[in-house]
Amino acid sequence: MVDLKKLNEKRISISDAFNSKAKSVAVAGWVENIRELGKIRFILLRDSTEKIQITAVKGKVDDRIFEQISKLTRESVLYVEGEVKESKQAPGGKEINPTHLDILALANENLPIDVSEFSKTDLPKRLDNRFLDMHRRRTQAIFRIQSTLASTFIKHFVDKGFMNVQLPCIISTSSEGGTELFPVQYFEKKAYLAQSPQLYKQMIACAAEKVVTLTPVWRAEKHNTPRHLNECRQMDIEVAFADQFTIMKYEEDAVKDMVKTVIEKNAKDLEVLGLKLKVPKAVYLSYNEAMEKLKVKPGEDLTPEQEKKLCDMYPGDMVFVHSWPTHLRGFYIMRKNADPEAKETEGFDCLYKGVEITSGGQRIHIPELLEAMLKKKGLKPESFKSYIDSFRYGAPPHAGWSIGLERLTTTLLELDNIREGVLFPRDRDRLVP
Repeated sequence: MVDLKKLNEKRISISDAFNSKAKSVAVAGWVENIRELGKIRFILLRDSTEKIQITAVKGKVDDRIFEQISKLTRESVLYVEGEVKESKQAPGGKEINPTHLDILALANENLPIDVSEFSKTDLPKRLDNRFLDMHRRRTQAIFRIQSTLASTFIKHFVDKGFMNVQLPCIISTSSEGGTELFPVQYFEKKAYLAQSPQLYKQMIACAAEKVVTLTPVWRAEKHNTPRHLNECRQMDIEVAFADQFTIMKYEEDAVKDMVKTVIEKNAKDLEVLGLKLKVPKAVYLSYNEAMEKLKVKPGEDLTPEQEKKLCDMYPGDMVFVHSWPTHLRGFYIMRKNADPEAKETEGFDCLYKGVEITSGGQRIHIPELLEAMLKKKGLKPESFKSYIDSFRYGAPPHAGWSIGLERLTTTLLELDNIREGVLFPRDRDRLVP
């Protein structure tokens, strides 16, 4: 067995090996390719940072090393010590001449999918073998960028004084009404997987003022499209003493920060994906102004085609469509002037690159108005008693929104299917791996 303590004391990343001035370096990674040319054997070794050629010449390296190389298969895991040499023929202009080599894991010869950069393996089969698909630079690039989006989102708001909160994922009744839920047996009671942290983040924001969370949610809708999932991660904020315009500005600043950080931190990943990003600007339109620009009669929700058409008018920018009609918003969105008969709300959507990435707005914080709106939507106020009661003891006006992490990843990176932006997707048909 290899002494991992010693390995980690010596090992550096392959990207650092390229710049090392040391006489000898130690690296570890996966075998991307193996070639033989007479008495010379070449290994292309890859770790999560870079790839480098290992060149072994018979008679110049230990016979044991040459023998070990002959056993190798693609995607086997190696630990290598050796000298870094200049080489015009090698990828990146440098190679390692090995003085020591250990096979840490020998991969089966027949890989279930092609993990080369030019792989033609279709998405379902790649998802069936996601553990191996993650060996691809392109796949890793997607999730490194997603990692940047998620960590930047939380940091952005924590740095602004937001409390990072963790909210329950098992609930007793629907958070939003009208959305199918996944039931679970909770001891002797029936419960559900939460389809939103909505109600809980409101309760906390009414005391802590500004909260942020990143949480999984589930929706038991029987769709099966390239745009939808049944489990996803939501990035949410909720802010006290705020209206829809206050939180739209929060979203504008956050998305700009996330995209800017990706451009700065993930330049190599964007290169792998063949993408050039720009930090978006923001455009603000009322619902009626948007309908006028689209030359359609007001009264209906935007179709995916209309969302794309509206975004095409402002290439690369975020389009905020605000002040939506009452009948197109949830029971919890504030009506204009807190009027139960108002035809307009304090609700908005944010469209980016042709896709709706956010729905949000000011919430109803007046218990009597909440009860009236629940009844108008055909819901029972008693089912939301704890939610309504939380606003009876000094709840300020407040507003919030959420962005789907996977949807933002898919939109930003122009992926064809949202499942490409999920490590292990859960949809109508997929429950494993």
